[in-house]
Amino acid sequence: MTINPYLCDVCGTCVSVCPVDAIVVEENRVVLDNEKCIRCRKCVIVCPVKAISEKN
Repeated sequence: MTINPYLCDVCGTCVSVCPVDAIVVEENRVVLDNEKCIRCRKCVIVCPVKAISEKN
């Protein structure tokens, strides 16, 4: 999974839906840990600005 920093508005919606805590907000940016990620796509579905994609 990839988060496009130019599209992301750091709303945190993706953080709240991640079942394995693979997404966190750090220093005004959203960071995704691909090693923890289980590819459930919940973050992709809820992102209001479509900043998250399945591309690596």
